[in-house]
Amino acid sequence: MAEPARLGPEGIRLDLLAKPQGHKFTHGHALILSGSMGRGGAARLAARGALRIGAGLVTIAAPPDAMAEHAAQLNAIMLREVAGPEALTEALSDKRINALCLGPGLGVARAAALLPVALRAEHGACVVLDADALTALAGMGDLAAWLSPRCILTPHAGEFARLFPDLAAKLAEPATTGPAYSKLDATRAAAARAGCVVLFKGADTVIAAPNGDAAINAAVYDRAAPWLATAGSGDVLAGFIAGLLARGFDPFAAACTAAWLHVEAARCFGPGLIAEDLPEELPKVFRALGI
Repeated sequence: MAEPARLGPEGIRLDLLAKPQGHKFTHGHALILSGSMGRGGAARLAARGALRIGAGLVTIAAPPDAMAEHAAQLNAIMLREVAGPEALTEALSDKRINALCLGPGLGVARAAALLPVALRAEHGACVVLDADALTALAGMGDLAAWLSPRCILTPHAGEFARLFPDLAAKLAEPATTGPAYSKLDATRAAAARAGCVVLFKGADTVIAAPNGDAAINAAVYDRAAPWLATAGSGDVLAGFIAGLLARGFDPFAAACTAAWLHVEAARCFGPGLIAEDLPEELPKVFRALGI
Protein backbone atom coordinates (compact mmCIF):
# COMPACT_ATOMS: atom_id res chain seq x y z
CA MET A 1 0.00 0.00 0.00
CA ALA A 2 1.30 3.43 -0.95
CA GLU A 3 2.35 5.77 1.83
CA PRO A 4 -0.27 8.48 2.53
CA ALA A 5 0.53 12.00 1.35
CA ARG A 6 2.14 14.24 3.98
CA LEU A 7 0.67 17.71 3.59
CA GLY A 8 2.20 20.94 4.84
CA PRO A 9 0.95 24.55 4.65
CA GLU A 10 -1.27 25.32 1.67
CA GLY A 11 -1.35 21.62 0.79
CA ILE A 12 2.39 21.43 0.03
CA ARG A 13 3.35 17.77 -0.54
CA LEU A 14 6.08 17.29 2.05
CA ASP A 15 6.48 13.63 1.08
CA LEU A 16 7.34 14.64 -2.50
CA LEU A 17 9.78 17.37 -1.41
CA ALA A 18 11.71 14.98 0.82
CA LYS A 19 14.48 12.75 -0.53
CA PRO A 20 14.14 9.53 1.44
CA GLN A 21 16.10 7.36 -1.00
CA GLY A 22 17.46 7.04 -4.52
CA HIS A 23 20.40 8.51 -6.44
CA LYS A 24 20.87 11.62 -8.55
CA PHE A 25 19.12 10.23 -11.62
CA THR A 26 16.15 9.30 -9.44
CA HIS A 27 15.49 13.01 -8.99
CA GLY A 28 15.68 14.10 -12.61
CA HIS A 29 17.86 16.23 -14.84
CA ALA A 30 16.97 19.87 -15.57
CA LEU A 31 18.40 21.69 -18.58
CA ILE A 32 18.54 25.49 -18.31
CA LEU A 33 19.04 27.35 -21.60
CA SER A 34 21.41 30.31 -21.42
CA GLY A 35 21.90 33.42 -23.49
CA SER A 36 25.12 34.83 -24.90
CA MET A 37 28.21 36.18 -23.14
CA GLY A 38 27.37 38.78 -20.52
CA ARG A 39 23.77 37.58 -20.20
CA GLY A 40 24.36 34.33 -18.32
CA GLY A 41 23.59 35.46 -14.79
CA ALA A 42 19.86 34.82 -15.12
CA ALA A 43 20.41 31.24 -16.29
CA ARG A 44 22.83 30.63 -13.40
CA LEU A 45 20.23 31.91 -10.94
CA ALA A 46 17.60 29.58 -12.42
CA ALA A 47 20.04 26.66 -12.39
CA ARG A 48 20.98 27.27 -8.75
CA GLY A 49 17.30 27.35 -7.87
CA ALA A 50 16.67 24.06 -9.66
CA LEU A 51 19.59 22.40 -7.91
CA ARG A 52 18.72 23.67 -4.43
CA ILE A 53 15.09 22.57 -4.73
CA GLY A 54 16.28 19.04 -5.31
CA ALA A 55 16.80 18.23 -8.99
CA GLY A 56 19.34 15.41 -9.17
CA LEU A 57 21.34 17.05 -11.96
CA VAL A 58 21.24 20.50 -13.53
CA THR A 59 22.98 21.52 -16.75
CA ILE A 60 23.26 24.96 -18.32
CA ALA A 61 23.12 24.86 -22.12
CA ALA A 62 25.07 27.84 -23.43
CA PRO A 63 26.25 29.23 -26.77
CA PRO A 64 30.00 28.98 -27.48
CA ASP A 65 30.79 32.57 -26.52
CA ALA A 66 29.35 32.10 -23.02
CA MET A 67 31.06 28.85 -22.10
CA ALA A 68 34.12 30.38 -20.43
CA GLU A 69 32.01 32.81 -18.40
CA HIS A 70 29.85 29.99 -17.04
CA ALA A 71 32.77 27.63 -16.47
CA ALA A 72 34.44 30.20 -14.24
CA GLN A 73 31.40 30.30 -11.94
CA LEU A 74 29.90 26.79 -11.89
CA ASN A 75 30.76 23.77 -9.80
CA ALA A 76 27.91 21.36 -9.07
CA ILE A 77 25.99 22.69 -12.08
CA MET A 78 27.14 21.13 -15.34
CA LEU A 79 27.73 22.92 -18.63
CA ARG A 80 27.02 21.93 -22.22
CA GLU A 81 27.59 23.87 -25.43
CA VAL A 82 24.35 24.42 -27.34
CA ALA A 83 24.85 26.82 -30.22
CA GLY A 84 21.46 26.44 -31.89
CA PRO A 85 18.50 24.18 -32.69
CA GLU A 86 20.54 21.25 -33.99
CA ALA A 87 22.69 21.14 -30.87
CA LEU A 88 19.59 21.33 -28.65
CA THR A 89 18.03 18.44 -30.57
CA GLU A 90 21.19 16.42 -29.92
CA ALA A 91 21.17 17.35 -26.23
CA LEU A 92 17.55 16.28 -25.87
CA SER A 93 18.34 12.86 -27.30
CA ASP A 94 19.34 12.12 -23.70
CA LYS A 95 15.97 11.04 -22.37
CA ARG A 96 17.15 11.49 -18.78
CA ILE A 97 16.68 15.24 -19.31
CA ASN A 98 13.09 15.60 -18.18
CA ALA A 99 12.73 19.34 -17.53
CA LEU A 100 13.73 22.42 -19.52
CA CYS A 101 13.77 26.10 -18.62
CA LEU A 102 13.88 28.68 -21.40
CA GLY A 103 13.80 32.43 -21.01
CA PRO A 104 16.00 33.90 -18.27
CA GLY A 105 18.62 36.01 -20.06
CA LEU A 106 18.10 33.95 -23.21
CA GLY A 107 17.52 36.76 -25.69
CA VAL A 108 14.40 36.89 -27.86
CA ALA A 109 16.11 35.80 -31.09
CA ARG A 110 17.80 32.79 -29.44
CA ALA A 111 14.54 31.91 -27.70
CA ALA A 112 12.64 31.98 -31.00
CA ALA A 113 15.22 29.66 -32.59
CA LEU A 114 15.20 27.14 -29.73
CA LEU A 115 11.52 27.11 -28.76
CA PRO A 116 10.29 24.83 -31.56
CA VAL A 117 12.84 22.16 -30.60
CA ALA A 118 12.07 22.43 -26.89
CA LEU A 119 8.31 22.31 -27.38
CA ARG A 120 8.42 19.40 -29.81
CA ALA A 121 10.97 17.22 -27.97
CA GLU A 122 10.11 13.60 -28.79
CA HIS A 123 10.40 12.24 -25.26
CA GLY A 124 8.16 14.96 -23.85
CA ALA A 125 10.29 16.79 -21.29
CA CYS A 126 8.37 19.37 -19.26
CA VAL A 127 9.09 22.97 -20.21
CA VAL A 128 9.09 26.21 -18.20
CA LEU A 129 8.79 29.32 -20.36
CA ASP A 130 9.77 32.63 -18.78
CA ALA A 131 11.02 36.09 -19.74
CA ASP A 132 12.43 36.24 -23.31
CA ALA A 133 10.85 32.89 -24.19
CA LEU A 134 7.41 34.36 -23.50
CA THR A 135 8.12 37.34 -25.74
CA ALA A 136 9.28 34.99 -28.51
CA LEU A 137 6.26 32.76 -28.01
CA ALA A 138 3.92 35.73 -28.41
CA GLY A 139 5.17 36.09 -31.98
CA MET A 140 4.68 32.44 -32.93
CA GLY A 141 0.96 32.56 -33.66
CA ASP A 142 -1.61 30.19 -32.18
CA LEU A 143 -0.37 29.32 -28.69
CA ALA A 144 -2.37 26.10 -28.46
CA ALA A 145 -0.63 24.82 -31.61
CA TRP A 146 2.72 24.97 -29.83
CA LEU A 147 1.94 24.33 -26.19
CA SER A 148 0.88 21.20 -24.34
CA PRO A 149 -0.07 20.16 -20.80
CA ARG A 150 3.64 19.61 -20.04
CA CYS A 151 4.33 23.36 -20.34
CA ILE A 152 4.22 26.14 -17.75
CA LEU A 153 4.08 29.83 -18.66
CA THR A 154 5.26 32.29 -16.00
CA PRO A 155 4.34 35.80 -17.22
CA HIS A 156 4.36 39.05 -15.30
CA ALA A 157 1.66 41.58 -16.24
CA GLY A 158 3.48 42.93 -19.31
CA GLU A 159 4.24 39.48 -20.69
CA PHE A 160 0.68 38.36 -20.00
CA ALA A 161 -0.55 41.29 -22.09
CA ARG A 162 1.71 40.27 -24.98
CA LEU A 163 0.50 36.67 -24.86
CA PHE A 164 -3.17 37.35 -24.14
CA PRO A 165 -3.91 40.96 -25.17
CA ASP A 166 -7.69 40.59 -25.11
CA LEU A 167 -7.69 39.05 -21.62
CA ALA A 168 -5.32 41.73 -20.33
CA ALA A 169 -7.51 44.47 -21.79
CA LYS A 170 -10.60 42.97 -20.18
CA LEU A 171 -8.77 42.74 -16.86
CA ALA A 172 -7.75 46.39 -17.09
CA GLU A 173 -11.27 47.66 -17.78
CA PRO A 174 -12.90 49.51 -14.86
CA ALA A 175 -15.68 47.42 -13.38
CA THR A 176 -19.10 49.03 -13.94
CA THR A 177 -21.22 46.04 -12.93
CA GLY A 178 -20.48 42.98 -10.84
CA PRO A 179 -18.98 40.56 -10.56
CA ALA A 180 -15.75 42.21 -11.72
CA TYR A 181 -13.44 40.33 -14.08
CA SER A 182 -10.57 39.25 -11.83
CA LYS A 183 -6.97 38.14 -12.22
CA LEU A 184 -8.20 34.66 -11.32
CA ASP A 185 -10.69 34.77 -14.20
CA ALA A 186 -8.02 35.99 -16.63
CA THR A 187 -5.49 33.33 -15.60
CA ARG A 188 -8.04 30.53 -15.87
CA ALA A 189 -9.04 31.74 -19.34
CA ALA A 190 -5.38 31.96 -20.39
CA ALA A 191 -4.65 28.42 -19.20
CA ALA A 192 -7.68 27.06 -21.03
CA ARG A 193 -6.69 28.84 -24.25
CA ALA A 194 -3.02 27.85 -24.09
CA GLY A 195 -3.71 24.28 -22.96
CA CYS A 196 -1.10 24.46 -20.21
CA VAL A 197 -0.45 25.79 -16.71
CA VAL A 198 -0.17 29.57 -16.43
CA LEU A 199 1.47 31.24 -13.42
CA PHE A 200 0.55 34.94 -13.54
CA LYS A 201 3.13 36.61 -11.29
CA GLY A 202 2.65 39.36 -8.76
CA ALA A 203 2.12 39.86 -5.05
CA ASP A 204 -1.15 38.04 -5.78
CA THR A 205 0.32 35.28 -7.96
CA VAL A 206 -2.38 33.16 -9.59
CA ILE A 207 -1.73 29.66 -10.94
CA ALA A 208 -4.26 27.97 -13.20
CA ALA A 209 -4.46 24.69 -15.11
CA PRO A 210 -6.37 24.04 -18.35
CA ASN A 211 -9.06 22.08 -16.47
CA GLY A 212 -9.95 25.11 -14.35
CA ASP A 213 -8.01 24.15 -11.22
CA ALA A 214 -6.50 27.30 -9.71
CA ALA A 215 -4.58 28.53 -6.69
CA ILE A 216 -3.65 31.96 -5.37
CA ASN A 217 -0.28 32.51 -3.73
CA ALA A 218 -0.73 35.83 -2.00
CA ALA A 219 2.34 37.50 -0.50
CA VAL A 220 0.37 40.13 1.39
CA TYR A 221 -0.46 41.17 4.96
CA ASP A 222 1.38 38.89 7.44
CA ARG A 223 2.92 36.99 4.50
CA ALA A 224 4.15 40.04 2.59
CA ALA A 225 7.55 39.70 0.92
CA PRO A 226 8.30 43.08 -0.68
CA TRP A 227 11.99 42.15 -0.94
CA LEU A 228 11.11 39.93 -3.91
CA ALA A 229 10.99 43.13 -6.00
CA THR A 230 14.62 42.67 -7.01
CA ALA A 231 16.39 41.73 -10.23
CA GLY A 232 16.59 37.99 -10.81
CA SER A 233 13.94 36.81 -8.36
CA GLY A 234 11.72 35.65 -11.22
CA ASP A 235 14.63 33.72 -12.73
CA VAL A 236 15.01 31.82 -9.46
CA LEU A 237 11.28 31.04 -9.45
CA ALA A 238 11.55 29.61 -12.97
CA GLY A 239 14.43 27.45 -11.74
CA PHE A 240 12.44 26.28 -8.72
CA ILE A 241 9.64 25.15 -11.04
CA ALA A 242 12.06 23.40 -13.42
CA GLY A 243 13.71 21.59 -10.50
CA LEU A 244 10.37 20.31 -9.20
CA LEU A 245 9.36 19.20 -12.70
CA ALA A 246 12.63 17.28 -12.94
CA ARG A 247 11.78 15.59 -9.65
CA GLY A 248 8.47 14.37 -11.05
CA PHE A 249 5.97 16.96 -9.85
CA ASP A 250 3.10 17.51 -12.27
CA PRO A 251 3.09 21.02 -13.78
CA PHE A 252 0.30 22.46 -11.62
CA ALA A 253 1.78 21.08 -8.39
CA ALA A 254 5.27 22.24 -9.43
CA ALA A 255 4.05 25.79 -10.06
CA CYS A 256 2.05 26.00 -6.83
CA THR A 257 4.82 24.51 -4.69
CA ALA A 258 7.56 26.65 -6.24
CA ALA A 259 5.56 29.86 -5.81
CA TRP A 260 4.92 29.09 -2.13
CA LEU A 261 8.56 28.19 -1.42
CA HIS A 262 9.73 31.30 -3.30
CA VAL A 263 7.83 33.54 -0.89
CA GLU A 264 8.87 31.50 2.16
CA ALA A 265 12.54 31.80 1.18
CA ALA A 266 12.18 35.58 0.82
CA ARG A 267 10.44 35.87 4.18
CA CYS A 268 13.10 33.69 5.77
CA PHE A 269 15.86 36.05 4.59
CA GLY A 270 14.05 39.34 5.06
CA PRO A 271 15.20 42.88 4.19
CA GLY A 272 18.26 43.22 2.00
CA LEU A 273 17.37 40.15 -0.08
CA ILE A 274 18.93 39.76 -3.51
CA ALA A 275 18.09 36.97 -5.93
CA GLU A 276 21.22 34.97 -5.11
CA ASP A 277 19.96 34.59 -1.54
CA LEU A 278 16.72 32.80 -2.46
CA PRO A 279 18.12 29.33 -3.26
CA GLU A 280 20.36 29.47 -0.19
CA GLU A 281 17.36 29.98 2.09
CA LEU A 282 15.63 26.79 0.94
CA PRO A 283 17.48 24.49 3.38
CA LYS A 284 16.17 26.60 6.28
CA VAL A 285 12.66 26.48 4.88
CA PHE A 286 12.88 22.71 4.41
CA ARG A 287 14.09 22.21 7.97
CA ALA A 288 11.22 24.33 9.27
CA LEU A 289 8.84 22.08 7.32
CA GLY A 290 10.42 18.98 8.86
CA ILE A 291 11.84 17.53 5.66
